[in-house]
Amino acid sequence: MREKQERFVVTFATTAGAMAMEEACRAADLPGRLIPVPRAITAGCGVCWAAPPAARNALEELVIREKLDVDGLYTVLL
Repeated sequence: MREKQERFVVTFATTAGAMAMEEACRAADLPGRLIPVPRAITAGCGVCWAAPPAARNALEELVIREKLDVDGLYTVLL
């Protein structure tokens, strides 16, 4: 069994929002990937963006700058 690690997670109400986040992160060369939403969190579309906690500030700035439609921001153990 692998050891759980802290991750910064961004959830979305729609799949379109998740895809827009992925595109913006790739363009800005920010870390992370789309994964299924962890059971501890609920989200409308079922996928979320997971990244290292160190990327939190950069990702929050990206969400604001690009006016991305996010549902919630969390720090969780995955």
